[in-house]
Amino acid sequence: MGGIFGVISKQKCISDLYYGTDYHSHLGTRMGGLVTLNQEGGFARAIHSLGNAQFRSKFEEDLPKFEGNSGIGVISDTDPQPIIMNSHLGKFAVVTVGKINNIAELEKELLDAGKSFTELSSGHTNPTEVVALLISTGKTFSDGIEIVKQKIKGSCSFLVLTLDGIYACRDRYGRTPLVTGKKDGAWAVCTETCSLPNLGFEAEHFLGPGEVRLLSEDKAEQIAPEGEKLQICSFLWIYYGYPTSCYENINVDDVRYYLGYYMGSRDKTQLDVSSAIPDSGTCMAIGYASGKQIPYRCAVVKYTPSWPRSFTPPKQSIRDTVAKMKLIPNKVLLREKRIAFCDDSIVRGTQLRDNARVLYGYGAREIHIRISCPPLIFPCTFVNFSASRTPTELIARRYIAEKESPDFNDFQKYVDDKSEEHKEMVNYIKNELKLTSLKYNTLDTLVKSIGLPKERVCTHCFDGSSFGG
Repeated sequence: MGGIFGVISKQKCISDLYYGTDYHSHLGTRMGGLVTLNQEGGFARAIHSLGNAQFRSKFEEDLPKFEGNSGIGVISDTDPQPIIMNSHLGKFAVVTVGKINNIAELEKELLDAGKSFTELSSGHTNPTEVVALLISTGKTFSDGIEIVKQKIKGSCSFLVLTLDGIYACRDRYGRTPLVTGKKDGAWAVCTETCSLPNLGFEAEHFLGPGEVRLLSEDKAEQIAPEGEKLQICSFLWIYYGYPTSCYENINVDDVRYYLGYYMGSRDKTQLDVSSAIPDSGTCMAIGYASGKQIPYRCAVVKYTPSWPRSFTPPKQSIRDTVAKMKLIPNKVLLREKRIAFCDDSIVRGTQLRDNARVLYGYGAREIHIRISCPPLIFPCTFVNFSASRTPTELIARRYIAEKESPDFNDFQKYVDDKSEEHKEMVNYIKNELKLTSLKYNTLDTLVKSIGLPKERVCTHCFDGSSFGG
């Protein structure tokens, strides 16, 4: 997915920028970047790969070169950024997060208009450069930002660093979040509110869909109002978000707790212990234990000192090794226990099958998997979750293709959790992963736990619904 952070201050900003950007490291694993602007209009920039090291270790040696009181940073799962551009609007820098679905169309339009592309990302046009070039087609920065919002299909929230301040724009339908924070003498804007408190900022305003604000040292001014249609990604609460973060002023830990609590309170299965596949299953497992009225115990613990999430090797075989080695089973708690393991989702199922085999090997009597969301049936087309996968890499979709046909496209009976087809699909996944039992939360429970109306939450990966391209 990715995350962005910006700060403008009456003092040198690099410390806040460095740590604020780092607090988004759980959102991406490929690239990181920082750029600052000094009082003379000069930019300093650094971009590093995060494939084999954490953000802070890569950027620590660059810190002395970052002068100035304003800057923006990014953790990206897609392209190298920030992009710096000199145009008729003046010099500016851009960072983005999201997924542009009509990038080929926009690339052709810009080339036909005489624009040039200089940045490539894995041999393809850099999406952030597309945004920068679209901004430069406007008569003003506000005009250029509006052009971006209207032309992009998919999602794209972004920050623009200029001599006037930092423009913060949430994507047109609010699929990815932006929040401003304030402290004496400084303003910040971020994807994740967990980046604010340790830097002394208080969350001040959750930008609405399509809203644009201009941050200066003294104020945050609304440049464009929010739109009426909100489609915030539900997977932010399920998986991506850090437990202490909030979106739409709704806390991640709260949502995960209730996803577990509601499921546990209805589950009639005989169980001894609730545990989690860490980390994203932990809050749910605590809620599940409370709803089920059984103990919560750490039957599996992540070894964080040397296996941080940000280490993502390029080869699948190495990723499988990392997935195995970083989770340490507690044999004493597993032995002869009937255990409910809570997790955020099942994508391909490979890792969960391997985990189940290990847990049985350590003496677990029964392995019951509880998933906080409904089955994933549709690849995400908006924020890059599962975007690189073909549909049949999703275990639920693979079952449907085998049961029906590879070109089958009437999925409603599999979406409906009360249908026999849905129940058979879940049973197939349970047997494939060799589990004692498997339960998913329903879509109604997911929406209830988040607390927003269904029409204001994007649930495309569960039910195929979408809005706005």
